Amino acid sequence: MMGRFGVVVLVGGISVWSVVAADWPQWMGPQRDGTWPEDGILRDFPKEGPRILWRTPIAGGYAGPAVAAGRVFVSDRILAPGSQLPDDPFSTSRLPGKERLLCLDAQTGRLLWKHEYDCPYEISYAAGPRCTPTVADDKVYFLGAMGDLYCLKVREGSVVWSKNLPREYNAKVPTWGYCGHPLVHGNLLYCIAGGEGSLVVAFDKDSGREVWKALTAREQGYAPPTLVRLHGRERLLIWHAQALNALDPLTGKLLWSVPLAPKYGMAIMAPRLEGDIIYAGGIGGAAVALKALPNDQVEILWKEAVDGKEERVRGLYPVNVTPILHQGILYGVDQEGMLRAVELHTGKRLWFTFLPVIGKEEDEDYKGAGSGTAFIVKNGDRYFIFAETGHLIIAELTPKGYKEISRAKVIEPTNAAFGRKVVWSHPAFANKCAYIRNDKEIICVSLAQGQQP
Repeated sequence: MMGRFGVVVLVGGISVWSVVAADWPQWMGPQRDGTWPEDGILRDFPKEGPRILWRTPIAGGYAGPAVAAGRVFVSDRILAPGSQLPDDPFSTSRLPGKERLLCLDAQTGRLLWKHEYDCPYEISYAAGPRCTPTVADDKVYFLGAMGDLYCLKVREGSVVWSKNLPREYNAKVPTWGYCGHPLVHGNLLYCIAGGEGSLVVAFDKDSGREVWKALTAREQGYAPPTLVRLHGRERLLIWHAQALNALDPLTGKLLWSVPLAPKYGMAIMAPRLEGDIIYAGGIGGAAVALKALPNDQVEILWKEAVDGKEERVRGLYPVNVTPILHQGILYGVDQEGMLRAVELHTGKRLWFTFLPVIGKEEDEDYKGAGSGTAFIVKNGDRYFIFAETGHLIIAELTPKGYKEISRAKVIEPTNAAFGRKVVWSHPAFANKCAYIRNDKEIICVSLAQGQQP
């Protein structure tokens, strides 16, 4: 395993720190755009499925793993003795337990170290943490579901600094917990904290010192901070439950704000950028495509709003998944549970299919796959899709349609949602492998060409 680190750079408009091609150091990969840059990946699965290199027991959680420096970082939650998850996943009753950050050897799955702390939950869907750890230089950053933020040493797991965001910023924990994956850029760590004037906070990544704070909203939402480059300038996009905002990433100064309020405060996806066009959308029919102008302003190309008065016939409204954007086309899972292709500039819907999400085709008005989840990662000319059913799929996605090449069941769905079993956790793709977790184990699936059984 290789594990050298480098400096922060901007690639494709997204802030990253330079890593070897084999690493997946944060949510949605090296550039936070769902692109997996490795070569030598198999074209289809063998008849018996891809090879599972190792399995390691873990506990509950929705947070995907990060892979860097020859290590896998994954968080989970263990319940206190005598406690169990409520039958109703929407329950917010107090549930005692401990959150943990585990560090595993990426080649063997062996536990290298763990950090754990008491963390009673009072949130809906209480299985465990939501945020993928973020690795930068010799540190790993972890944000728990109740707002506990930790900076730890990669090598031994010692705590460098920590904060409890609700206590420090007098913030209310969101209904579904803290979900905004922390972002490192330069010397700063950006986090969604909540509270008056502190919805987003920039910390010195090494000391934890607050550098700036900005924004107030009735509900903080669940979308992660997103750094982009617009007309040669870096801008921080923050989508809270009422509006999509652009800030100066060095000072927190608000540059523009566009109202965008999905139902239930569920601003979830990270805004997507291609060229000078920005897209964001959420449950209930709230979506917007913006054209960024050179003067730090935007104009609306098209927009939908939540009013319940008309059928939505354009756009994409994700629940759990940030869509992939490629050559002017959005590929993502809509709130009804189908994979859709949508034109970025117009919102025109090109096609849909339920097959990669729930394993079967259905009519467009099908009601049995609400909040359907399938995580999409681009590798060369193909896409790897991990479905809520536990299937890993290789497919081609084009403006003309969906073509499935291969699929294999690699892990069991262990959580419950809307009467069906699901696994809602974004895999990591690194070292020619997929690292995939549910509420019982994390596995390493070999995807190397020529190395299958």
